[in-house]
Amino acid sequence: MNESTGLTGMPKLVNLMGSEVNKMKWKILKVLRESGDYVSGQVLSKELGISRVSIWKHIRSLKEDDYVIETSARGYRLISSPDLLFPCEFPGWEQKIHHFWQTNSTMDVAKALAKKGAEGGTIVIAESQTHGRGRLGRGWFSPKGGIYLTLILKPEISPAYAPRINLMASIAVARAIRNLFGLKAELKWPNDVLIKGKKVCGILAEMEAETDVVNFVNVGIGINANTSVSQYEKRATSLKEELGKEVSRKEFLNSVLKEINRQQVLLTKGDLLEEWRDLSATLGRDVRIVAPGGEIIGQAIDIDTNGALILKADDGSLNTAIAGDCIHLS
Repeated sequence: MNESTGLTGMPKLVNLMGSEVNKMKWKILKVLRESGDYVSGQVLSKELGISRVSIWKHIRSLKEDDYVIETSARGYRLISSPDLLFPCEFPGWEQKIHHFWQTNSTMDVAKALAKKGAEGGTIVIAESQTHGRGRLGRGWFSPKGGIYLTLILKPEISPAYAPRINLMASIAVARAIRNLFGLKAELKWPNDVLIKGKKVCGILAEMEAETDVVNFVNVGIGINANTSVSQYEKRATSLKEELGKEVSRKEFLNSVLKEINRQQVLLTKGDLLEEWRDLSATLGRDVRIVAPGGEIIGQAIDIDTNGALILKADDGSLNTAIAGDCIHLS
């Protein structure tokens, strides 16, 4: 299931659920999962309408993808699945996922897809990235074991509401962390998820819009899951480091995607802002916002309807930061 690359180094845009070969593989996997026991080659052949030789070839391919399948005179039995982010592991999203073993950046692939008319909800996932990137052109360390994806959204909202998408994605990740692992994930304006003050997830949103219409917003999400990042960056952590064990990336990403579905409904509602406030690690603190136009220092007291941060200076005046680097001073 490796994708080849073109002359530019950009992976060919292949939806792994899209090929007939992979569709059949995932159908076989679905039957084995639902059975929980041995399923004979004859039963699989009859149910799926292909020869027993083809069944055997697909089983062999699944084994090459690290699915552990026991073979005996009784047939085939699924023993375990790898912790890889294949499309078939995400019910309801399978047809929209483009999976890569490695790519330069999921944001770059998603941008190419969006410009070619990809549907809203399309997802680009990579097991690792060679040139992952975050805000302000910074690199994002993307070794195997993390979760790196870009979600293409086509919300019917005014461009003024677009900054809320950052809030929505960060809420979804924080809620998933809290619900699954009981860790107190908090949000740092505008787009970081923290655990004990250390960054576990970064979010990057890039929009293409006209005066009053959003064409698409690509939301990049990088999560330090089963990686060891604190040795490289003291201000960062991972789920593995916080829990002392590896997590199921499949289970976690499924939870994140469900939360994103829930949060999207709230994009234009005040409820989204309330959820962000409840999870905020920034509000109530003295902060410095560094932006291309200069810097603002003050106490973060609230966010406005578009997700901009409101700061109160020592003299009582109010300033609004639309974007920028937020540094917690207290």
